[in-house]
Amino acid sequence: MNDFPDIQSHLGDYVSDFVDFLDNALSGLFDFIFFISSRTINGIEAFLDFLPWWLFLVLIFLMGWYFKSLWSGLLYAFFMFLVGTFGLWEEMMMTISIVLSAVIICLIIGIPLGVWMAFSKGFSTVMRPILDAMQTMPSFVYLIPAIFFFGLGNVSAIFATLIYALPPVIRLTELAIRGVDPEVVESAQSFGSSRWQMLTKVQLPQALPTIMAGVNQTTMMALAMVVIASMVGAQGLGEQVLISINRIDIALGFEAGISIVFLAIIIDRVTGGVADRFQKHRRAK
Repeated sequence: MNDFPDIQSHLGDYVSDFVDFLDNALSGLFDFIFFISSRTINGIEAFLDFLPWWLFLVLIFLMGWYFKSLWSGLLYAFFMFLVGTFGLWEEMMMTISIVLSAVIICLIIGIPLGVWMAFSKGFSTVMRPILDAMQTMPSFVYLIPAIFFFGLGNVSAIFATLIYALPPVIRLTELAIRGVDPEVVESAQSFGSSRWQMLTKVQLPQALPTIMAGVNQTTMMALAMVVIASMVGAQGLGEQVLISINRIDIALGFEAGISIVFLAIIIDRVTGGVADRFQKHRRAK
């Protein structure tokens, strides 16, 4: 009497059939995504590898100094130097390449979608439950379609990271555009501004600090997927964490883990500093 009745919906089978249909119907699109993603990763990694280690540290110091303080710049450069002493410099460059590639694609897709949601209530109504599902779905589930469409490797890592990290920039872009002072919008309309002029010259500049907060959140979420993405063949610091788990290597696990923490601190502080500067610049006007 306490057993659930023998009723089965087979919803998972329908989803599997739908994914098979997408793989067959959109194979060209997935090949294009693979090409763009792999070229982006390889390009960023080649550029980072081209930079001498000391020049990279100088750039980190300058960013920390400019966006935060002199002490912050010194601290961030020391963090990166410490990662090099762990013997994880190349792995760190690969991790940065994967995160930057995922964030760039997220911004290219997310900001226009956020603007569209701000201008269309119908589209916003459709997108919100999808974004809710993307944020609440266990991140390991994203690895399944990533492997199915792109196989093992860094491109699968970007695809899984993209799904996980995309919602914040979309939501905050919509919130930022909707939050622009109506009087400012009405003033622009009274001067005969077109919708495009109003968006590019009024709404986006006013909304930029909040959008930058979305960029910050998306970047941090992309970095949070580094270890999980290593399960689909992503290289970098996450791979070293996975290796340390398999070997029960406490030393390697700590060094790789603290290196990811260092990257997270630097990325969070620098992107937060960019948002603060935009906010101060807007107030100064």
